[in-house]
Amino acid sequence: MNKTKLIIMFVALICLGMGGFFMMTGAGYGSEPGKHANGKIKLPEPKYESDTSVEKALLERRSVRRYKDEPLTLGEVSQLLWAAQGITGQRWGFKTAPSAGALYPLELYVLVGNVDGIARGVYKYVPRGHELSKVIDEDLRDSLAVAALGQSCVRDGAIALVFTAVYERTTGKYGDRGIRYVHMEVGHAAENVCLQAVSLGLGTVVVGAFRDEEVKKVLSLPREERPLCIMPIGRI
Repeated sequence: MNKTKLIIMFVALICLGMGGFFMMTGAGYGSEPGKHANGKIKLPEPKYESDTSVEKALLERRSVRRYKDEPLTLGEVSQLLWAAQGITGQRWGFKTAPSAGALYPLELYVLVGNVDGIARGVYKYVPRGHELSKVIDEDLRDSLAVAALGQSCVRDGAIALVFTAVYERTTGKYGDRGIRYVHMEVGHAAENVCLQAVSLGLGTVVVGAFRDEEVKKVLSLPREERPLCIMPIGRI
């Protein structure tokens, strides 16, 4: 057997070994909805069609602060998170909400209190992979409500979303003007959640009254992240 054939066989064996490795560690392993892999929870694939038109969702959108004590489903949480910050263009990483320069300064946390299939705690949404990564193993809705000036809706939602921002991602390119762009972006993302909630028959409200440093402490946020708004969500 000549040297060329030996090299070809060697490369083929390496490729076969790598293929088996990726089968175990890649998207196919532990990627079923609700399954835990590498400390993350895989979310169900979002739906791209519904019986609710954009016009109807706009007509029916209201700020809702009272919720039933009933759980959300994993599918509903998946849909809400995708509406907020989901990936819609895999090649470039485009998301559901527009972002100046496609710089995406927002981060998204979800405080889970009453969701079928997800343990209580604080999770960070990972758009690339559409999954949740647990950051705190404790239900902190009460503490978040205290930081939000005692607003009961923050405590009573089955979940509470918290949008944060790393301003430097945008201001690094646009200077101080980038601050405005970040605030525009969180407005786009929050409205996406409002409209998606209507489509799912859920209620939510955008909360901006809170003590920033207390929210940062509750969520153990990195120094560079600043909280922008809270959105409790529940059944109505």
